[in-house]
Amino acid sequence: MRTEKVMAIMTVLLVGALVAGCGPQTVTPTQAPPTVTPTKALPTAEPTKAPPPAPEYIEFGASIPLTGKYGALGAMVKPGYEIAVADINAQGGVYVAEYGKKIPIRLTIYDDESDPTKAVSKLETIYAERNPVVFLGGAASDMHAATAAVAEKYKVPYLGIAFALYSIHQQGYRYLFSPFPKSPAQARDVFEILNASIPEGQRPTKVAIFQETTDWGIELGNLWKENAPKYGYEVVVYETYAPRTEDMSAMILKAKEAGAETLLTVPSPPDGITMVKQMVELGWTPKFTLMIRAPENVAWGETLGKAGDYVTIFPGWHHALNFPGVDELNAKYQAQFGRPADLLTGPAYACVQIAAAAIEKAGTLDREAVRDAIAAINMMTVVGPVTFNTDGTGNVLNPLVQWQNGKQELVWPPEHASAPLAYPAVPFDKR
Repeated sequence: MRTEKVMAIMTVLLVGALVAGCGPQTVTPTQAPPTVTPTKALPTAEPTKAPPPAPEYIEFGASIPLTGKYGALGAMVKPGYEIAVADINAQGGVYVAEYGKKIPIRLTIYDDESDPTKAVSKLETIYAERNPVVFLGGAASDMHAATAAVAEKYKVPYLGIAFALYSIHQQGYRYLFSPFPKSPAQARDVFEILNASIPEGQRPTKVAIFQETTDWGIELGNLWKENAPKYGYEVVVYETYAPRTEDMSAMILKAKEAGAETLLTVPSPPDGITMVKQMVELGWTPKFTLMIRAPENVAWGETLGKAGDYVTIFPGWHHALNFPGVDELNAKYQAQFGRPADLLTGPAYACVQIAAAAIEKAGTLDREAVRDAIAAINMMTVVGPVTFNTDGTGNVLNPLVQWQNGKQELVWPPEHASAPLAYPAVPFDKR
């Protein structure tokens, strides 16, 4: 009986436990697992892009009068280009970022024989054969007037010196650049230098102008005539002559009879020598002579001797100028030719300096980019600091050089001068 009671109690307890297990329960929610953002795969580094194959050379081309009436001028320009190219190539060439390396310059030069038609043909040939990045000009204004059109036609940047013709820069050419003094500066500076160098009562105020019948001769002659009265000078004789005129006695005698004390003229080298020889024969010695172009080559002094003294020039440069690189250029020229660099050699050297700097700045051999880099150039060269105006004319120094005792002396500006201006000129028969 007792056993039954025990069993009954255990049954009740068991049922109660089962009921309790089926009742409501409080559940503490477990924290949700953190959301895991999938890790991005690291970007795969792109392989470094190799620069394109570099050309063997950077091509420069030039047509220069090495013979003919301008041969004496071209003989000074050519070494300037060649020495500059050699100096750059000795350093490995010009660094071109597009190719990631330095590339040497190759300069192709043809002699155009002082013939504008041949000069055009030579540049056309260079363009077809070499596809140049830059053209370098020859010498003399009428030559540049012809060849600059070729550069414009093919959109090749063109750097030219040994020409002062201003009108060519007013034709809208985009590719023509000239780090060289132009006619407006030459027509103004001669009177400013005379007034700054000579006391008022001693100035040679009566002026004779012998105008060559070429574009540059007409341009500069008119500018001299226009500027003279502004500075207190009177044009008493204005005569014209054709290139290669053999008899200049009529205009010389007119100047002598008019009492002209200053002569302003721009003859070619042969015409300048003829002019001076006939001035000696006719006994007319101006107190001051500015004869641009003809007296620039050393052959002037060798040919005329003492008769060639006292003549002044605006050549764009002189080896005594105190600018970086001039001493080194003089030393190289001395070793090759036995004298310091000639008057047009420095400006020619500067053209190559500018072209090389522009290519490096552009970082490419694309001619349009190089053209834009030249237009924006602001640099020191052997001719001094150079910048360009929108018409391609350069902002450069305009030094005055004078023949004294068979040598070319720098007489202006004073801070660079190798000698003072010799004035007045001693009469030919007393030298």
